[in-house]
Amino acid sequence: MSSPSERYAAAKQRNAEAKTELAVFAASLDFQMDSFQVNGCKALEDGRGVLVAAPTGAGKTIVGEFAVHLALARGQKAFYTTPIKALSNQKYHDFIRRFGADRVGLLTGDTAVNSEADVVVMTTEVLRNMLYAGSSTLDHLGFVVMDEVHYLADRFRGAVWEEVIIHLPEHVQMACLSATVSNAEEFGDWLDAVRGDTDVVVSEHRPVPLWQHVQVGTELMDLFVDDSTVEHVVDRRRQARKRGNDDAPAVNPELLYLARAQAPGGHRGGRGGGRGPGGRSRDRMARRERGGGGPRSYGHSSRGAGSGGDRVQGGRFGHSHRISRPHMIRRLQSEGLLPAITFIFSRVGCDDAVKQCLAADLWLTTESERQTIRAVVAEAASALDASDLDVLGFYEWRDGLLHGVAAHHAGLLPLFKEVVEQLFAQGLVKAVFATETLALGINMPARSVVLERLDKFNGESRVDITPGEYTQLTGRAGRRGIDVEGHAVVLWRPELDPNTVAGLASKRTYPLISSFRPTYNMSVNLIARFGAQRSRTILESSFAQFQADRSVVGLAKKVRSQEETLAGYEQAMTCHLGDFTEYATLRRELKEAEKSAEMTRTHARRAQAADSLADLRPGDVVDVPTGRNRGYAVVIAADPKAESPRPVIVTFDSNLRRLGAQDLDGPLEPVSFVKLPNKVRTETTKDRKSITAWMHQAIQDRKPARGASGDHARGARQAGPIQFVRSESGSEARIAQLRKALREHPCHGCNDRENHARWAERWNRLRKDTDGLLRQLENRTNAVAVTFDRICGVLYSLDYLQVDDDGTMHPTAAGEQLRHIYGDRDLLLAMTLREGLLKDLDPAALAATVTALVYQAKREDAGIRPSLPTPAMDRAVDGMIRHWSHLTDLEEQHRVKSTAEPELGLVAPMYRWARGSSLHVTLDGTELAAGDFVRWAKQVIDLLDQIASVTSLDPDVRAGCQRAVKLIHRGVVVQSVQEQPQDTEPDEQDFQIPPVGTEN
Repeated sequence: MSSPSERYAAAKQRNAEAKTELAVFAASLDFQMDSFQVNGCKALEDGRGVLVAAPTGAGKTIVGEFAVHLALARGQKAFYTTPIKALSNQKYHDFIRRFGADRVGLLTGDTAVNSEADVVVMTTEVLRNMLYAGSSTLDHLGFVVMDEVHYLADRFRGAVWEEVIIHLPEHVQMACLSATVSNAEEFGDWLDAVRGDTDVVVSEHRPVPLWQHVQVGTELMDLFVDDSTVEHVVDRRRQARKRGNDDAPAVNPELLYLARAQAPGGHRGGRGGGRGPGGRSRDRMARRERGGGGPRSYGHSSRGAGSGGDRVQGGRFGHSHRISRPHMIRRLQSEGLLPAITFIFSRVGCDDAVKQCLAADLWLTTESERQTIRAVVAEAASALDASDLDVLGFYEWRDGLLHGVAAHHAGLLPLFKEVVEQLFAQGLVKAVFATETLALGINMPARSVVLERLDKFNGESRVDITPGEYTQLTGRAGRRGIDVEGHAVVLWRPELDPNTVAGLASKRTYPLISSFRPTYNMSVNLIARFGAQRSRTILESSFAQFQADRSVVGLAKKVRSQEETLAGYEQAMTCHLGDFTEYATLRRELKEAEKSAEMTRTHARRAQAADSLADLRPGDVVDVPTGRNRGYAVVIAADPKAESPRPVIVTFDSNLRRLGAQDLDGPLEPVSFVKLPNKVRTETTKDRKSITAWMHQAIQDRKPARGASGDHARGARQAGPIQFVRSESGSEARIAQLRKALREHPCHGCNDRENHARWAERWNRLRKDTDGLLRQLENRTNAVAVTFDRICGVLYSLDYLQVDDDGTMHPTAAGEQLRHIYGDRDLLLAMTLREGLLKDLDPAALAATVTALVYQAKREDAGIRPSLPTPAMDRAVDGMIRHWSHLTDLEEQHRVKSTAEPELGLVAPMYRWARGSSLHVTLDGTELAAGDFVRWAKQVIDLLDQIASVTSLDPDVRAGCQRAVKLIHRGVVVQSVQEQPQDTEPDEQDFQIPPVGTEN
């Protein structure tokens, strides 16, 4: 029972709160705010900044929307920044509905709508550019919302977020919205240091509980041993960690049994009675059905309960324990788990999944729903040229939508993706197959999320997904206000470890790591505004340096601890017969010598492969044994002078590729020969198919390889089997010497030799690790400023910076041009402009040529030099490559990361498009998807706009850029449902994932 004074104080507080802007804002909502939302909003109203970290779908954007509300109530401006245009468009239309079109603007790389409005939604790069330019649009700015601020960890674009946070005026309040990260407090401490008072509000509560399953054949099995949501498991693990126990959560024993049974040599015998597969889940399901209520959970069905030796291998799970994509969707539909998003880390895999569902005659829609879908699709199609529909894959896309299934990836036309998002949000499309780019903030939640596999291709190799990525992907499951619970499903694969899945689902150890590093543009802008010395100080305030400085303390402590452990290891490996450290050194030297000899043999094979590639000539037909280019191919262009020869080939399936030594296990011999015309055309599919037909004919006619009759002797570099003569090999002699020394050492006869050796190996590993930590300690002090100094060295060498007599550093006239150029090849473009390489190009050629500074080719296509449409373009590209070679030499000298080589794969398609060709003609002969072409076209437009904005440039070049923009900005490049260009998703590598299974 409270006292009168306490009741009076409480009433007074309620009256005060009722008069706040938060009360006004809360009254406008049709739901009650969660406590973390209230705390975040209170911090803003009290004049502080705020970092809100919460799971996907928890509603953290409410805090961002309150910041906008607060700005309007105070007569100030608010900027809402996002990492991608799709999210910018989405928030723009949300705010129009809330505040009215006259008060809301949109700024992306190629779109400007009502830019001086009170509320402006923009991509983060636009705000960064404004800050460097000192734009008047920043006047009266009161709040900045940074949505998806955890994106600052992105290795390609993350630095932009830190630039904005550092350079925003002090009076601007920030609301940073992040996914749940394990070091939110550390990030908040940095924000507090660079921005002033900043509250950190963390919520790990999911408003919709998430259940974890594994799909084994046709059975949907629970991942955890009891009725546990992810939140419960994470909480239990956190409590156990506090008690000093970090054991993994208890996993369904049936899954563990299945994993052991499928392992090589695994036990496949039966088990008794109710402990077999199905027992636990069936019992729990039965209890739930009898008791009623509570969250629904999915275990096994009631069939196949008896014991038997082949239950796991081939009983009710099926022989492969796999399930086809259509069958999987039917299974989810039967359990009431649609709509679902299936993440497949491959564009090709997503498209194939839709085709498989159509081939299986899978229908998820009613006739009424199909009528609505037809109307939406017809409206979208009206914006497209009818002649482009085939090349866009429109009819297949429409058929999928009518069935209730669709793909979603960066290769789709933005218009198609928008329609998929719209229909999925309306519940008309029930199954979407998507790449991981869908997890980047777009509001597209589902009841269930399916992961086909737990590893992905990162452009170089297959890597496991991280706990943070797993949480981001599965966070889509469960729609607040619609679903009582969400479901995450991992498909069973033979190599799947249930404990690994449980670890991904239960860990919350994914820190936000800064990817910040100075760039040429950033450096010259900083120096122009603040001078070199203050610029170094500013960079030292970055989150990257903040983390490095904090880690130094931890590293030093770890070094001290490891030095003590090393002393213990030395004592444990002491041998009474002699110096075991000396003996262990001999063992390591022998192991390294044997490894080196094997590497020498591998390098010799690789060298012979390179020599054989250098000997190839146009017309040679080869049989590539492995890799993506496997099969017969004909050489189109030789590469005899290169250090690493990569001749251009046309493959058996008419693709243009480069062939490198890394694609071979040994030397490559021609097997036949095709006489090619003097000028070989390879631009179109038709051209390449003609070459392929000649190759087929030569092989069928058994035409001998060039030089087979002796007329064209290959010379001294003729490839042959590698011979290793051990008696003459220095490495083999060294190995024999080490083996002899090892046998003669006193410790070789010790009874505890292998035990000592194990301690010695531990000592060696720990010594290497400790030495590495010591190097890190040396490198982390002022690491960002050191990089800045190196970049300034490159800029000074190229006359983009100059130093006055008093030691003041500032940009030259060329440096002032560089200030307006943003991108991965910013300095290379500035060098190209300074020499006037673009002056003699007409607008179409200009548009095509600058693609070399934007386009990123697939790894296997990188470096291919196609024939260019005009001599003027050839001269411009030659000059560009000459500058690139000079620049990379300087970068190596100054120890700066090398600028990417210009890529010419988009030049010809863009030239055709800029000259008015249809999309079909533009893309003919390329492997570009329509969505990719649109995305690259928008980036080219952005670059042309940047060039046109450099006032000191030749007026003819600037005017040419403006005309080039108009030539590109047509047709599919500008069409979208929302009438705004949409997508700059980070490009993901294409790779083929084998189908999940075959339809049963």
